[in-house]
Amino acid sequence: MKILTLMPWADWLALFVFFALWVGYASLVKVRGMRERTLLATTNALRQQWMMQATLRDPRMLDGIITQNLSHTPSFFSSTTIIIIGGLFAVMGSTDKAAELVREIPFAQQTPLLVFEFKLLVLIGIFVYAFFRFTWSMRQYTFVALVIGSMPPAEAFLAGKHNQVEHAHRAGVLVGSAAETFNDGLRAYYFSFALMAWFFSPLALVLAGALVVLILYGREFRSEVLDVLRD
Repeated sequence: MKILTLMPWADWLALFVFFALWVGYASLVKVRGMRERTLLATTNALRQQWMMQATLRDPRMLDGIITQNLSHTPSFFSSTTIIIIGGLFAVMGSTDKAAELVREIPFAQQTPLLVFEFKLLVLIGIFVYAFFRFTWSMRQYTFVALVIGSMPPAEAFLAGKHNQVEHAHRAGVLVGSAAETFNDGLRAYYFSFALMAWFFSPLALVLAGALVVLILYGREFRSEVLDVLRD
């Protein structure tokens, strides 16, 4: 509990604003995605189209290959995150040298060692969160493969024996959820870079967090890729 009194109020305020920006932006994406074609909403619509086509494809080897390839990206990031977490814990074992290095950087705020360690713990916590999101995304892609594999033959859909829309919707929701979960982990990476600015000053943390929000907002709502996908 010593950290509560040792860390300046400006750092606590900056940390609160940082997480408010993160949670606020994530909520904005979900809310606006229900009303307009954001990047995530647009790609989710394409995933639904993909699964509608998968119901009429037999055999569905192509869909299995696509699902496997999609799962490789969260697998790579989860492995990378484990390495990053290990490196950060290694830094925790030599915080004296790391803190001294930060103090030598111009304009860096002078902070007690305990505060420096707390900042490292917050950074580790973000990567732990990212790891859980990436691994959950991997598992969801395995569920997608199971749903695709359990689909009835295309002839059964054409004959009206099974509901094509229901099967496609279920698979599309699953693959969309896997993509959104991966997006959560990737967003944690972006905000972890912003958190590094906290080692310099509270103001730098707030400015870096706002910059990350602007970058993500541009990609989600105003990117050229979104215009192409909407066409």
